[in-house]
This record gives sequence, structure tokens and C-alpha cells, in this order.
Amino acid sequence: MSLLSQRGTEATRCSVLLADDSDLMLRMIGGLLQEEPGIELLGHAKSFAQTLQMTAELKPQVVVMDLHMRDETTFEPDFIRSQLLRSAKHIVIISVWNDEKSQALANSYGAASFLDKNTLFSTLIPAILNLC
Repeated sequence: MSLLSQRGTEATRCSVLLADDSDLMLRMIGGLLQEEPGIELLGHAKSFAQTLQMTAELKPQVVVMDLHMRDETTFEPDFIRSQLLRSAKHIVIISVWNDEKSQALANSYGAASFLDKNTLFSTLIPAILNLC
């Protein structure tokens, strides 16, 4: 039973854009998101540049984004935050790194949540649904 149905809410589905430069992570996390009836997965991005473009086009409620992608040195965190939050309501940062430096970087991106990739299967869906 989904969290959405547990709450007894007949709300619209939460739209999500998933961004990660790993094909494996996109498949695993994408599969998890697609199984949740309360979430509509709008698409996958594989870089910060593609994330910015797709967010502007698709206007998801939530962007779930890997903290470190191949083109991260191309963009300043303030620029990413300002561009993403023009079209998305919330940013959820995911990472295998869960140290203070990573948390500070996630905060600089304007993250509503910072989640450890090692626990995503129990934390991601509740984090997203709590934002929508």
C-alpha cells in the first residue's frame, strides 16, 4: 500500500524529474518511482545541463538529483538552485557521500531533503510525498 493511499488522500500525482549520471541508478531509482502510484516520473536527466533544460521544459514538482554528476564543475551551486527553483517546487539531493561537506553542498543547491543512496528504497518515496 502506498503512502498516498495510507493517508486516504485522493490527491493528484506528484511529478518528478530524476537526475543521475549513472545508468544503473537511473534504472533502479526510476523503477522504484514508477511503482509508486502517487508519483509520476516525467523523465531522466544524465547531467546538470540536461537537468536544467528538462526542469524548465517539464516543470516537475520535485527534482531528485544526484549531488555529483560529470559536469558539476561547469555550474555554480547558486546558479543551479536559481534555475531549478524557477520551474520546480523542491529539490531532493541524493548521494553516496553523507559527510558534512556533501550536506553543505546539498544545502547550497537548495535541497529540501538530502538522502543517502544506500537507504533510498526506504526514504525516497516518503521524502517526495511529504513535499507534494
